[in-house]
Amino acid sequence: MNTIATHSDTLLLIDKPVGCTSFDVIRCLRKELGIRKMGHAGTLDPLASGLLLIGVGPGTKALHALLGLPKTYLATIQFGYATDTGDTEGAITSRGDASGISEQLIRTTLQSMIGTLSLPAPTYSAIKQNGVPLYKRARRGEVVHAPLRDMTIYEATLQTFEATEYPRAHICFYVASGVYIRSLAEELGKRVGCPAHLSALRRTAIGSYAVEQARSISV
Repeated sequence: MNTIATHSDTLLLIDKPVGCTSFDVIRCLRKELGIRKMGHAGTLDPLASGLLLIGVGPGTKALHALLGLPKTYLATIQFGYATDTGDTEGAITSRGDASGISEQLIRTTLQSMIGTLSLPAPTYSAIKQNGVPLYKRARRGEVVHAPLRDMTIYEATLQTFEATEYPRAHICFYVASGVYIRSLAEELGKRVGCPAHLSALRRTAIGSYAVEQARSISV
């Protein structure tokens, strides 16, 4: 494991790699530092990379306040088909003709999404219904009705666009806490008239904490 960036004695800034869970990072840090009491402010899915804020010891008491900070993400959204998980891990649920997707259409549509939207949370998420996470119900084959959540987008900027058979839009989202980028990907697809899913995600900032301040970790 590489040297760990420390913002203070009770807060670690970690750049989580793709392929592990947020708890995997904590498990690794517990072993490395010999400290059991740890928590994180904001989960990242295994397919996502980027900034994790890890509270250590008494620092875990400050995590609740950190959870409410706005977040910045670099997202890659691919058009042409949607999946049941909203990302690349799921089974394809619908397909569509992506030939009409253009850079200008994406830019215009992103601006129409600025503000607070009421969107379904991902079916495969940790939101609990009757004490059971939605993703567990979905994996058991149960019919899951994803709850609507208010999701606030402050800024959404198209950085690059790949006009291929399955176009990809690389977008920087600056959002409030509680936003699911998978939900934004699906909503963008609906608004441009073509199914879409999230194919890559990196969290670059939480409030004033930036991933450039963090250190990588091998899990």
